[in-house]
Amino acid sequence: MDSSKDSSIIWAGAMFGALATAALVGILALAEPLLGTPFFPFDLFDVMARVLPGGLIRFVIENMVAVIQFLQRFLPIGDTSTAAKLAEQAIAVVQFIAAGAGFGALLAWLQRKGGSIQTYGLIGGLFLLAFTLMVHAQLGIAAGLGSLALAVLYLAWGAGIAKLVQAYAARPDEAAAPELSRRQFLAVSGAGLAVTALGAWGASRLFGTQAMPPRTDSTPVPVSEDDPFGARLTSGPAQSPSPEELAARPAPVRGTRPELTANDDFYRIDINTRPPQLSEDAWQLQIGGLVDTPMQFTLQQLRDLPAQTQILTMQCISNTVGGDLTSSSRWTGVRFKDVLALTGIQSGAAGAYITSADGFYEFVTMQDIEDERTLLVYAMNDEPLPYEHGFPLRIYIPNRYGMKQPKWIQWIELVPERVDGYWVDRGWDREAFAHTVSVIDTVVVDPDVGETGQATCGGIAWAGTRGISRVEVKVDEAEWLPAELIAPPLSELNWILWKFSFPYVMGRRVLQVRAYDSVGQPQETRNAPPAPSGATGIHQIVVTI
Repeated sequence: MDSSKDSSIIWAGAMFGALATAALVGILALAEPLLGTPFFPFDLFDVMARVLPGGLIRFVIENMVAVIQFLQRFLPIGDTSTAAKLAEQAIAVVQFIAAGAGFGALLAWLQRKGGSIQTYGLIGGLFLLAFTLMVHAQLGIAAGLGSLALAVLYLAWGAGIAKLVQAYAARPDEAAAPELSRRQFLAVSGAGLAVTALGAWGASRLFGTQAMPPRTDSTPVPVSEDDPFGARLTSGPAQSPSPEELAARPAPVRGTRPELTANDDFYRIDINTRPPQLSEDAWQLQIGGLVDTPMQFTLQQLRDLPAQTQILTMQCISNTVGGDLTSSSRWTGVRFKDVLALTGIQSGAAGAYITSADGFYEFVTMQDIEDERTLLVYAMNDEPLPYEHGFPLRIYIPNRYGMKQPKWIQWIELVPERVDGYWVDRGWDREAFAHTVSVIDTVVVDPDVGETGQATCGGIAWAGTRGISRVEVKVDEAEWLPAELIAPPLSELNWILWKFSFPYVMGRRVLQVRAYDSVGQPQETRNAPPAPSGATGIHQIVVTI
């Protein structure tokens, strides 16, 4: 082999490996809905998120959120949780293709040593198959007939990369074969593989949209025009004020976030690249441990129990000051204490250990179990829970961040002592109580006022179950002044909207907001990052008007 070939074959092998793996990604995505073979790049990423050290995971989460929020200033990339999921999926695919490039480079290095590399290509395919089965076993995915299809794909992948490397190594000199130069060879090969990958990926998306398990309606009562928030549908200790009381409130400032978040806009943070898709017909909730009568419940049996509906705010502990990882929704379910009462909790129980279909786990204290606002939730804004938010069942626990609220619940065990949950094991706060927060959403100026008049800002404030008694706004270096609350809130568990008017002066203005809970305790002003106990500090924005 001459020096020019010797210097380029490694790079060519890496390129062939990357392109072949890109094609494999597309074919795997197509095979998932057609053959039932799980999409391995996402599965590998999910396992990595579960086994890597908690400190590293926290570092990745914090920096991913920081990068997304920076890009949101310049690009329309959507809300933080949606962008984060897309980033996770992109990372999963890119790292898989990068591994394929590394394998191609290895085959090219072996080719330089002389001899046939077809055997090594097949060995690589078998190794990838074994690694896939190991990852699937870690996720509780049983090996089925689809494994045979994976074996064929992986062997063809390894042999194909080896064949391309061999063909490249055996090519004639460009001067002696002008009909197909090295550059043309690479271009033709790459284009063919890329088209294969893109075509398979596009087809997989088309078929994949038809593979969702069905969900039956659970609370089909529509919201009426005179009750847009569904206040009449609520019940229990966190029941909403009457529609008449809510209609009599002052209007919020234009541009303030909706008081009730649509299901499609509700933030989503979990440990999966894609949500589990559980079949309602096959799913059961199992309750055991320190109970008199272990029981199993179907979703319909839970729906047949007395229901409670309440409007509530949920926030992710990873939310930054002023961030968008917080939402409000009307949730329907059965009181946790009522379900456990059917089983008979034994006196030695310290609480409930919950395990989800995705391997997530969390502990619920007896105090939270006894709270009448703690629900096993099966409906969201009068629709069955979306898959992204925990279908068929999740829990709501008042005054706790979302990290304490498992989705896709399958097993509840009453245990004799407290145990730590998934994120606590990874270094986050054991209690995860919600902090008092306040956010500026919008600043509005009447375009007809000229150089004098009023500007108005608005936003939200929330203090978990403690409620908000006062919101204050500071403009530039002026004193803190009270804002007008859009009171009463939709419920005692929900955020409250506020508005504040100040003299309109053209130029750069610095606005800050702070809130007090119902007993007059001010929010924490010390700047702290989300990890490990939730972000604190004063939200500030700079506007030019």
